[in-house]
Amino acid sequence: MILHKSETLFRQGESGSLYRLRSGLLKIVRLHGDGNQVLVNVIVPGEIIPHHSLISPNPYYGTAIALTTCEVDMLSAPDWYGELESNPQRCREIALLLQDKLRMMQQRLDQLTEVAPAEKLRKLRAWFRSYYASADLIELLTQDEIGQFIGLRRETVNRLLKAHSASESRAAGPKNS
Repeated sequence: MILHKSETLFRQGESGSLYRLRSGLLKIVRLHGDGNQVLVNVIVPGEIIPHHSLISPNPYYGTAIALTTCEVDMLSAPDWYGELESNPQRCREIALLLQDKLRMMQQRLDQLTEVAPAEKLRKLRAWFRSYYASADLIELLTQDEIGQFIGLRRETVNRLLKAHSASESRAAGPKNS
């Protein structure tokens, strides 16, 4: 199935199928009881979601929203879990998928544990480009979402983006008329 930018794949609290992202990017946002919405993950091509339901079913932890046009395969939950029961080799494949996700999360922890805010943003941009080079992070996520993802206030993200933009302008040099 094709999902266009800003379309919802599934909603927090619902239950249902699993999905394999073939292309594009999805964001997972979680709505808290106080109405606050928080970006908790970005899903990249090749991932099967929801991660917490790869071995056993569980309601969706958050809402999946397309950041770009996405190609997504729907995986029937009964078929998925039935295959796991009948084919132990599938469990190993799932373990390897989860291992890859843990390694990705380790990279994210490296971003979060940087002391310098500018370095946090630099690492996030590099991580983002490694999965989706055709657009910059700031074209797809709001400053609030970027801040949530790396543990910074929106105002700090704004200041860092302005400083980065200014340094790029200086590096480009004067324009000829």
